Amino acid sequence: MVREWKRIFSIPNFYVILLVIPPIIFLFYGLIYQKQFARELPMAVWDEDGSSVSRTLTDMMEQNENIHFTHVVFSNAEIEKLMKEGKIFGAVHFPKNMEADAKKNHQSNITLYTNGAYLVPAKMIYKGAAEIIIKGGLAVVLQKAEKQGMAADKANTLVQPIKLNTTVLYNPDFNYQLYLTPGLVTVGLQMALIVASVLILNLEFKKKTIDSLLDISTSSSQIIMGKMLAHLCIAWILFILISFVVFPVFDLGKPETDFSFFILYTLLALACIGIGMMLSAISDNLLFVVDVALFFTSPAFVFSGFTFPRWAMPWYDQLYADIMPYTHFLDGFIKLYFMELPLRYAAPEMVKLMLFIGITFPVAIVFFQRKVNRYLKKMRS
Repeated sequence: MVREWKRIFSIPNFYVILLVIPPIIFLFYGLIYQKQFARELPMAVWDEDGSSVSRTLTDMMEQNENIHFTHVVFSNAEIEKLMKEGKIFGAVHFPKNMEADAKKNHQSNITLYTNGAYLVPAKMIYKGAAEIIIKGGLAVVLQKAEKQGMAADKANTLVQPIKLNTTVLYNPDFNYQLYLTPGLVTVGLQMALIVASVLILNLEFKKKTIDSLLDISTSSSQIIMGKMLAHLCIAWILFILISFVVFPVFDLGKPETDFSFFILYTLLALACIGIGMMLSAISDNLLFVVDVALFFTSPAFVFSGFTFPRWAMPWYDQLYADIMPYTHFLDGFIKLYFMELPLRYAAPEMVKLMLFIGITFPVAIVFFQRKVNRYLKKMRS
């Protein structure tokens, strides 16, 4: 273990991957979402009605934190042109005679344009504008009912007999930084730990240091356990960096979840180290195992279900997600960090991570012992 510690801090392959790149990546991930919210998305208004109702609705939408009218247009073609140029994310069209039709009890159709190529801004614009337009329509009906002599409370009940109250839990403000930064940081850790781990055993042969290693021990179990403990200590250093530096700096810290996060994170780190050492023990080709590690870890964020539910993916994609430790870590992380649930709620995910550990390290020990035995036999002959 001590020998591996020295190697980690002296070989660039290790200290760059484990100690230089992660803090830089963590900083960039935090700074990307420094604003926390996507507010005042640029929109266009196409007002053919020019009435007090259309102006009131426009003013109400302008007051919404998600919407900011930057352009006035006079045709559908102008809307498409501005969207293609990236100058607006949406638009609203008030048709001719909208107010007059409303007064005559005729239905009038307001058109809301959103750019589906930008999924999140489109949803935010729809959420902000639809709520106001619905309220505006109800207000027109309510005003007519009151003018006809109906009491305000009775008119309000008639117009809206069922009222919907929504409560958003765990990220009520839709804070991008709170939602995305922890997920990106932890998936980056998985990649760093696995990529570094695939080098642990193969570099001994590549750098011709295997003899000094075997002078200490010829037991693959002792070698792998010692190296594993050294890299686990580095993983704990990264945990301290995340929990007590990165998260507090970006106001993401949740001290009450630190212990649960540490337990789950340790299992993730061991699973990643186990996978990397298993690959390193099985194959002698260093470039090949690095390529496999990168291919294995790169899509982890997409397949994990963080941005799209896994149950909606094809079965083979779900299977691929299941063989990545980050998938199970994320399920537990959402429970422990975002929902702040007790550790026992993440028991299924912890068991799955322990399965990774229980399979990969024994396989690595068996294959590396074969390598050691072949090497010793070759040296004797």
